[in-house]
Amino acid sequence: MESLSSSLKKKATEHHYRAEVMIAGEQLRLRLHDGKLVKDRRYHLRTYPNCFVAKELTDWLIDHKEAPDRETGIRLMQKLMDHYIIHHVCDEHSDYKDAKLLYRFRKDDGTFPLTKDVKVFMRGQSLYEKLVSVEESILKVREENSVKYQRAFLGSEMIDWLIQEGEVENRQEAVELGRALLEHGIIQHVSNRHHFFDSDILYQFWINFRRRRRLTELLNENSSRALSDSPDSPFCLRKLNPEPGNTSFLSVQTNKEIKIVSAVRRSSITSLSGNSNAYFSAPPTLVFPPVAECNPKSVLKRPVTNEELLSPGAPYVKKTLTVSDHWEWLC
Repeated sequence: MESLSSSLKKKATEHHYRAEVMIAGEQLRLRLHDGKLVKDRRYHLRTYPNCFVAKELTDWLIDHKEAPDRETGIRLMQKLMDHYIIHHVCDEHSDYKDAKLLYRFRKDDGTFPLTKDVKVFMRGQSLYEKLVSVEESILKVREENSVKYQRAFLGSEMIDWLIQEGEVENRQEAVELGRALLEHGIIQHVSNRHHFFDSDILYQFWINFRRRRRLTELLNENSSRALSDSPDSPFCLRKLNPEPGNTSFLSVQTNKEIKIVSAVRRSSITSLSGNSNAYFSAPPTLVFPPVAECNPKSVLKRPVTNEELLSPGAPYVKKTLTVSDHWEWLC
């Protein structure tokens, strides 16, 4: 029986932390949309859709007990920047500044990098949601050596379920998928000693996708194991009913449609499709709502010439607007 090497354990822990950051970032994104902090903003006669002001967000984090002070709030948002969750709207700042600067979630403008690791994460979340949504789920509280484990399953049972549900074509493909999930910190052997096998070894989902995260958890990478194994936390979420085929990661349900931007000027990272692997029965994709227009179209029913606008008696009103450059927005 193959045992896990220390290097593989370390790699899985790093992937697990990355997954926790993505979930926490997505939960924050949906909360900010609901709180109207993310919205279209104008600066220098240009509209920047779906963005937020860094200084306002720092205030929000403190007011909502997500950060004890401004310094911690800055560190939390820098974590999200380092993991490509948010970025400056013009990509002119690589660090998060507590100022009147405009930032945006990459998922809101289509620049979130869809790498192979992200695809594995999304596949794992899709399987998890499918498993916990059925009545007779193979995920149960199971006991081994007088220790009870949440969200646990037998390796052979998982393989049977994957084939039965059409997630894979054969047992070999199921084993490859299980190994990919384990190496990315999504599932684990209950005592973290063995790799994934088609046997009666006991495994569990290391990530509880439905638990609501506190942002301050992100500041301690070494505590990811303890934090993930807290299904009875007061921040557990209600059960979700995801739509079939939607594999984009959502850990908190939103009550409204969130629009995204089709293109962003000077974006430093574009979406990566990556190469599909054998353990992907169908390549997962980020599902977005319809594209939003950055600027409204003209409301004139027909083209109007300058002569018509300036002619006496024309049905138009001439007004002079003074635009003062007193805003402190910086791009």
